Amino acid sequence: MYTSTSRVQVTGAGYPHPHLCKGKEAASMVHQVSLKDYEDLVGSALIDNINSLGENLQGYKILHINSTRSGGGVAEILKSLVPLMAEAGLVAGWQVLTGNPEFFHTTKQFHNGIHGQPVHVSGEMLESYLAIAHQNQHLVTGDNDLVVIHDQQPLGLTAFRSKSNSRWLWYCHVDPRYAAPAVWYFLAPMVAVCDIAVFHLPEYARNLPVLQYFMPPAIDPLSDKNKDISPDEYEAILARLGIDPEGPPVILQVSRFDRLKDPAGVIEVFKLVRQARPCRLLLAGGSAADDPEGAVILNEVQALAEGDPDITILALPPDANLEINVLQRRADVVVQKSLREGFGLTAAEALWKGKPLVATSAGGLAHQVIDGKTGLTARTVEETAGQVERLLADPALGRRLGAAGREHVRQHYILPVYLYNWLKMINLLDGQRRAEMKAGSRRQGDASRN
Repeated sequence: MYTSTSRVQVTGAGYPHPHLCKGKEAASMVHQVSLKDYEDLVGSALIDNINSLGENLQGYKILHINSTRSGGGVAEILKSLVPLMAEAGLVAGWQVLTGNPEFFHTTKQFHNGIHGQPVHVSGEMLESYLAIAHQNQHLVTGDNDLVVIHDQQPLGLTAFRSKSNSRWLWYCHVDPRYAAPAVWYFLAPMVAVCDIAVFHLPEYARNLPVLQYFMPPAIDPLSDKNKDISPDEYEAILARLGIDPEGPPVILQVSRFDRLKDPAGVIEVFKLVRQARPCRLLLAGGSAADDPEGAVILNEVQALAEGDPDITILALPPDANLEINVLQRRADVVVQKSLREGFGLTAAEALWKGKPLVATSAGGLAHQVIDGKTGLTARTVEETAGQVERLLADPALGRRLGAAGREHVRQHYILPVYLYNWLKMINLLDGQRRAEMKAGSRRQGDASRN
């Protein structure tokens, strides 16, 4: 709508030449839909509110920095969010920090440590982490109004905040409540350099000397992963994946191959359910450039499933969004048996498709899967198997929960709602900046008169 000023800039790893364009040109080149396309899903009032908030932010420069262009929830969100921010009137940029295998091994240890897992982080690892930040300091030069650091990988860039006059925001996409002290005490001083820390949920708040804000993530309902699929496309993708569109019920978990997602536990769940009725298990997951442990976990899961004809393990590329979409639609019951979870948007994806879901209450899953209303919850392998069997035995219950789950996601966890929440927060920050500038000018005036 704001074609005279809206711009999107996409640079970083894999994008050696910055691309800068305006308005709907940006949306057409990076993201194939516009705000108007979401109106049937969220109503005209929300779209009008987004445009109204955007009017206050014309030309506002926001730069997102993360550690991968594809694979993982943050990259997926930014691919949809950045162009819509541009359409709303902001100058929206996205840079990707580059690192070596040692760096990503260290940041994976940070990730596990933030989730409360026992980790070993040596002095050499910390030095290599800071060295990569030094190599990427050029990412934060410029006259941005707001620099957004996503997760722990680019947090070391806060050492170079003095190179710009921007406000800085750290967006934590994991649950930090159980963070290992050695990891948190290393990262917390970097967070304290920022102006604001954003967490998904209020219960994730930490003892930090900065403003804290709470904003859950969202799925894009019009992306390849979540859009409606034609019958021909559905059948063709299943055939390509070797999945029978008919036959016994399918139990599905979609997640990265990560011990915190407990794929081994899902296999145990499946074997218990199979004792009661014929069924099949699909474990589907992708990879991300910033997750070096994925291949190791995949090998462990393949070993557990070896020789079982009823278990299919699909190691999909990071851009296999249509495939994930179809698999979720094929499933009779979806499971998310995470031991720790930042938010768990795979649950929102399944609920958006009206699928019955059994999940743990880890992290943000508890806000999506409300037991008996939008899905069923379970803690142990035995409880999970019992809930899956309950849904397979009562398809009407599954349909009712799935329909309620879709509406719950529509109201809270889809992209236009997320964009609206972003714009509210940015207006708040910009209002604070203007008030501080006004107060500073007033003090200077008082000093000159004295």
